Amino acid sequence: MIDNSALFTDFYSLTMAQGYWKNNRAENSVFEMFFRHQPFDGGYSIFAGLGTLLEKIKNFVFSDDDIEFLKSQKIFENGFTDFLKTFRFNGTLWAMDEGTVVFPHEPLIRVEGNLIECQIIEGLILNVINFQSLIATKARRVWLASGRGNVMEFGLRRAQGPDGAISASRAAYIGGAQGTSNTLAGKIFGIPVMGTMAHSWIMSFESEEEAFQAYADIYPDKSIFLIDTYDTLKSGIHSAIKVGNKLADQGKVFGVRLDSGDIQYLSTEVRKILDNAGLKNAFITVSNDLDENIIEMLVKDGAPVNTWGVGTRLVTGGSAAAFTGVYKLASIQGRKGNMPVMKFSDNPEKTTNPGVKQVWRIKDKNGFAVADVLGIDDEDDVLKDGGHYCFWHPSADYRHFKHTIDGKAEPLLKKRIDKGAITAEQCSLDEIKARCESDLETFDSTYKRLLNPHIYKVSVTDRLRALKLELIQKHLGKRQI
Repeated sequence: MIDNSALFTDFYSLTMAQGYWKNNRAENSVFEMFFRHQPFDGGYSIFAGLGTLLEKIKNFVFSDDDIEFLKSQKIFENGFTDFLKTFRFNGTLWAMDEGTVVFPHEPLIRVEGNLIECQIIEGLILNVINFQSLIATKARRVWLASGRGNVMEFGLRRAQGPDGAISASRAAYIGGAQGTSNTLAGKIFGIPVMGTMAHSWIMSFESEEEAFQAYADIYPDKSIFLIDTYDTLKSGIHSAIKVGNKLADQGKVFGVRLDSGDIQYLSTEVRKILDNAGLKNAFITVSNDLDENIIEMLVKDGAPVNTWGVGTRLVTGGSAAAFTGVYKLASIQGRKGNMPVMKFSDNPEKTTNPGVKQVWRIKDKNGFAVADVLGIDDEDDVLKDGGHYCFWHPSADYRHFKHTIDGKAEPLLKKRIDKGAITAEQCSLDEIKARCESDLETFDSTYKRLLNPHIYKVSVTDRLRALKLELIQKHLGKRQI
């Protein structure tokens, strides 16, 4: 089963793990998961998938069938496969709160343990966090574009496989969707399930009116009539009104749905027709390959839409194929203690920040976010309220700013697993969703706009910058010899 098989990892994680095992490499190490740039050319992302990840790590084991498969590859020694039979993650994992607004280059997750266990769970971490963070971010953008309106996720039929559909429903709910069409996701996560009829329901009857009436008879409290099967304005809306009047006489509220055509024009005309019929309480739901850009345009143009149904471009990520999360070694136990390490690159964006780090979010006295700051996670580099600091651009160049913390410096990485055991209390999905909404409220609107958002400051402390420059100079010195 995918749910608990430790084979859900990249093959090179296992070949490296055997190499560590064969060479008695059991040093303590620290890996960090971060991402390199914002998806959708946006100004923020939403950290999602932590709850799923913790549950999967707890059950991440090699079954007897898994071991037999590895043996069949003719590359792993019997001693190593015997070692894997009892494999469990017994390390420590730190992570930000799920639903937190996050930015490039800052650690979202920090993993501490021996080289083998940290390496084996790499693929799992990246798979879960990358996908759910992408979809939660997309959902938040859609929700904001709708004017914080009612968004329904119904992308099951276009999602990337069964697990993709389930994970997308979870992440979309965190990001702002009010419900899902995915019935199984509703059962698993407690997400409200929504949905009424397809065109096939209407086409199976002699007329639209008959189809609407049959549905209203069964579901008088949940009737939303799909009015674009034949002709929206000439037949669909009028058939809906005939049945809707009967529901209104019973004190029931109904809705109509548009799934094709010019949403701006049709929704406006449908609203006029409903209002003229005295059905001002009837609501309008729209769908048809919507995304945040289309929705924002429709909202600005005053389209009278009450509920937005978003499927394909939400659960697949739309214009962004993937979240750019990576997993890199930051520190390893050396002869003289923990030894910070970093990846060098001719591309400054791909040069990592060394050492075991914490991330602090600095807020002003009004509670608005000013900057996120990376620093060495020890007493000498802790940011304190009221402190005066100089913060540097993470690329180790000349750019910097000085700041007095007049509000709050909040550490974002918190311990979630300690020596293999989950220690943090698990939040409900509704609590994560609420955190996502409240956290984004602490950021200025300029970071949230769809077009050319303001770039939020992610910086490093004096001490971390000095460490990075020291390692760069050490590396360059070796190259010059």
